Amino acid sequence: MTRLVRGDAGYPARLGDLADSPEQVHVRAPADAARLAELLQPPLVAIVGSRNASAAGIAFATRLAGELAASGVGVISGLARGIDAGAHAGALDRGGRTVAVLGCGIDRDYPSATLPLARRIATEGAVVSEYAPGTPPAPFRFPERNRIVAALADATIVVEAAARSGALITARLALDLGRDVLAVPGAPWTSGAGGTNLLLKDGAVPLTEAADALVALGLDPGARRSDDPVVAGPASRVLAALRREPASADVLAARCGLSSATAAALIVELELAGLIVREIDGRLVPAP
Repeated sequence: MTRLVRGDAGYPARLGDLADSPEQVHVRAPADAARLAELLQPPLVAIVGSRNASAAGIAFATRLAGELAASGVGVISGLARGIDAGAHAGALDRGGRTVAVLGCGIDRDYPSATLPLARRIATEGAVVSEYAPGTPPAPFRFPERNRIVAALADATIVVEAAARSGALITARLALDLGRDVLAVPGAPWTSGAGGTNLLLKDGAVPLTEAADALVALGLDPGARRSDDPVVAGPASRVLAALRREPASADVLAARCGLSSATAAALIVELELAGLIVREIDGRLVPAP
């Protein structure tokens, strides 16, 4: 476990936007401060919703997270059952970045239903909590957790939520921080759409596909082609970054939050795969 205290170099800078920023953040091993910093490079979205979501809602969250991950967007959520779990799994399945924020001690596995997913996130992404080891889950801790989810992301997406839902707390907190909120419209006669439709009435951006989130983030929704092979991990971020704007190797490394050595290795990987080429002036561009 790594413990980051407010003021430490590795403490997530965006948490400073909170009036009640946590005094400390714990990171579950094997991830550490350096890995967390890499995972929290923008662009980032929070994908949240009901624990008791419909199968269709979970499937949509999983697909949405996967498509955003393939475009280089990281996914933040709360590791709850339902929409949260679908979002985390979708990002991981496409080799993307994901961070889970717990509402209990960093060493607690709650809920037990997401234990296998939690172990996978800890290895391939990061699991974090402001609560010290041994802190039990409690109802008041989940709204507190939600402020961290909202603060870490550039935008919050609510996929499915009842009129009284913790996901709406996350959305409200995101708005308080000046972040965009997007909501998936739902049939008005279904309880799981009550919260998202209310958000839409209040001015949230409608989301029906990943492109809507990319536009909200200021990214080119056409940055990825449907015939692209699946590119895993940081390589997908490099390719997505070049699809948005050609760049030199050094600029690309800075844009993706990677070391020069890591970026150089990924560039070679993408060149060998025929996905990017080097112009005469040294800039890297997507292959035609």
